[in-house]
Amino acid sequence: MRAILFGATGMVGQAVLRECLVDDGVEAVLAVGRRTTGVTHPKLRELLRADLFDVDVPESSVAGYDACFFCLGVSSVGMSEAAYTRLTFDLTMGWARALALVSPSLAFCYVSGAGTGGKAMWARVKGRTESALLDLFPRSYMVRLAALLPMHGEAPRMRGARALYAVARPLLPLIRAVAPNAVVTTEELGRAMIRVAREGFGRRVLEASDLRALGGRRE
Repeated sequence: MRAILFGATGMVGQAVLRECLVDDGVEAVLAVGRRTTGVTHPKLRELLRADLFDVDVPESSVAGYDACFFCLGVSSVGMSEAAYTRLTFDLTMGWARALALVSPSLAFCYVSGAGTGGKAMWARVKGRTESALLDLFPRSYMVRLAALLPMHGEAPRMRGARALYAVARPLLPLIRAVAPNAVVTTEELGRAMIRVAREGFGRRVLEASDLRALGGRRE
């Protein structure tokens, strides 16, 4: 499998990138982003874009891939609905539509969030994004992530989020012990996304329990 990865420098993207690089079934990874990953690996190639809204890339640079892991995301805290929509719906769908023209059978895995589709502003925007992707790609999967337990030093890129995780990190194993499906490890997340892209799944919307079941062991 050959995969395109968006958001490889964020916490979720770091997890997916690591699992792709250690998985013998993943032949190549193209990381698309504004910043270099800082990772050197024979499988890894990078496509840097100063403006991520610029989706006009040569078709040859994104052709020949089997899966896309879309791990870009921002917090809605302090944002207007218009601004959040631009960075969530517009950015995602811009790339999704560009990739669909090149590879309509691509397995598109979109990292969403637990509670998507609810009444909160972010949940409505995420829900709209999920619906558009499900309509665009027959092999699209919505990954509704809740709490994420880092296993290999993965950390949020933003300073405030890093500080929050530093405080919350010791509590996550305890929460997971009490509520097993409330917390997913970075290993489980990465493995689950690779597996669903490669093999498919009975549902196109994956909750935390699905991620744990799919990613609980390395193949």
